[in-house]
Amino acid sequence: MSALTDRSRAALAPGGALADTIAGFAPRPAQQRLAAAVAQTFEQGDVLLAEAGTGTGKTYAYLVPALLSGLKTIVSTGTRALQDQLYHRDLPRVRDALGVGLKSALLKGRANYLCRYRLEQAKGERFASREQAAQFQRILAWSGRTRMGDLAELDGLADDSPLLPLVTSTAENCLGSDCPFWAECFVVQARQRAQAADLVVVNHHLLLADLALKQEGFGEILPGAQAFVVDEAHQLPELAAQFFGESLGARPLLELARDALRECKDVPGALALLQPPAAQLEHAVRALRAAMEMLPLRGTRQRALQPAPVGEAFEALVGALAQLAAALAPLREASPGLDACHARALDAGARLARWLGGTGSESFSDGDASPRDGTTLENDSDPIAFSDDDVRWYELTPRGFRLQRTPLDVSAPLRSHREQSRAAWVFTSATLSVAGDFAHFAARLGLQAPRTLLEPSPFDWDRQALCYLPPGLPPPMSRDYTASLLDALRPVLEASGGRAFVLFASHRALREAAQALRGSPWPLFVQGEAPRAQLLQRFRDSGNGVLLGTASFREGVDVPGDALTVVAIDKLPFAAPDDPVFEARLQAVRRAGGNPFRDEQLPQAVIALKQGAGRLIRTETDRGVLVLCDPRLSGKNYGRVFLESLPPLPRTRELVDVEAFFAAQSPPMTGTDPQ
Repeated sequence: MSALTDRSRAALAPGGALADTIAGFAPRPAQQRLAAAVAQTFEQGDVLLAEAGTGTGKTYAYLVPALLSGLKTIVSTGTRALQDQLYHRDLPRVRDALGVGLKSALLKGRANYLCRYRLEQAKGERFASREQAAQFQRILAWSGRTRMGDLAELDGLADDSPLLPLVTSTAENCLGSDCPFWAECFVVQARQRAQAADLVVVNHHLLLADLALKQEGFGEILPGAQAFVVDEAHQLPELAAQFFGESLGARPLLELARDALRECKDVPGALALLQPPAAQLEHAVRALRAAMEMLPLRGTRQRALQPAPVGEAFEALVGALAQLAAALAPLREASPGLDACHARALDAGARLARWLGGTGSESFSDGDASPRDGTTLENDSDPIAFSDDDVRWYELTPRGFRLQRTPLDVSAPLRSHREQSRAAWVFTSATLSVAGDFAHFAARLGLQAPRTLLEPSPFDWDRQALCYLPPGLPPPMSRDYTASLLDALRPVLEASGGRAFVLFASHRALREAAQALRGSPWPLFVQGEAPRAQLLQRFRDSGNGVLLGTASFREGVDVPGDALTVVAIDKLPFAAPDDPVFEARLQAVRRAGGNPFRDEQLPQAVIALKQGAGRLIRTETDRGVLVLCDPRLSGKNYGRVFLESLPPLPRTRELVDVEAFFAAQSPPMTGTDPQ
């Protein structure tokens, strides 16, 4: 056993550095085994897939060997919230306990940092409301005192605030070294801190943006990394499909038109030249969204182009982008901002042409489209090449649209980037395996026979939890399924006194349940009626609430303690049949001679169910009942795969066992396992 392995185990053992220093730290053998496996992976420059069930303490298990190894390490988490928690809470505790002085840095995507140039440009903006104007003044005041420029420092600034695009930059509109605020740029400063650090905390979006050469401007830190830890790794393949693809949305197009006009302030005659094509672009974007109103919310490119009005609206958008690019061309030398707008118009036009089926070179070529001095904040990269193995699709939002080209298989680029890094890679999550088998996830990452470790949750499942499968429910596709489900669920909620998540496979079922449960004895919290964080806080504060949610509440939600004692799932979470990417992926599996259900649909649904079930028991003192309502769990052969993939909860079909569970610490088991 290596020195790093021994030191990592010892730090996490009874009487070790963490037990002696961190209040409430409880040594766990599973955590020590995981830390040893991570340490070994670091030393061998190998790859590890590690499933660590809730309660294992995986964060400390990888931070300890990362800090003791002295290797330059990139730790990537699933969300910005987890990134902040890891950097501001977990990392300082472990570093102080170990007594190591390694430098660390927090690095986010550029959209999280204030852009001084765009803030200055926005000062003359007319805001839609007094509230927006007041919020802008708060940002302005904060900009004078912030050291990091991280917008997370601003309380009350919503993630979807319309002010954010006005005060942050994108890879497309960043002026790079031409920016008058280059020396004060928060993005540049954050990158410099990361370059100098031994351990850098990023999120998956930033990690993948760099791997996919999406010009986030941080690529320089990655080649120097000797180890990568990807936490919440189950999210990586789906996110990678986005980043190795290509997209174009309504909002960036509207921002392009408005930015072109904002840049005219100091250029005589520019406004007269640009106002007509900018207005034409705005009109074309809105006209296309109006024409697409007749379409389903998401679908393939072929489906989008079938109605003649939609095809005509796309042609008008192509023309509008070409005209704006042509109007900007003679103004490029007038200012860096107009130069950047010209490059953005060319890029957007080329993306649109590729989505529509062309090469992107016919209408949007320019022999001198690079910045004047050849210097930007971003990495140079060739246009993304696509093969027949991708799907082109669209998605409608309430006021906009997104056009996406998505590769069906990301295993090859992920494998290529991993091999080029010559680094150690650790992929960990509470949900990577299907019935103890890692083959599905390994294949999606392009891994062949990797080292694996499976550490189940260390909880006392016989005492802490119960799995209830309500009997007598109709098939999930029945018209009265949701009503029958609620009839079966009400006595459970009465026994638990509320304190429940009820997770639905569709928004339609959620709305039906919300209507039926109005006026019930428990405070009702419904997804969509308030921002997610606010809804969760109200649920926690209520003490006996019932929260109705969909897929977005299956992961990243942590409600330990008595506020949550029931998690009910209405149907097995098979992917929606209207998902064009998933449907294309199933067809690709079929063409390759595989079985789409066995090889793709079932593993994906199992991992999604494990995520939802994982909301229930978060600590050693939690108790609760998991209610799995779908009768296919006991009526179909594949039901056993789902049940075998879950923690070893006692199972019952008898309501009396649920009532006894909530009435006593050690409930008698009168029901029998349906399997």
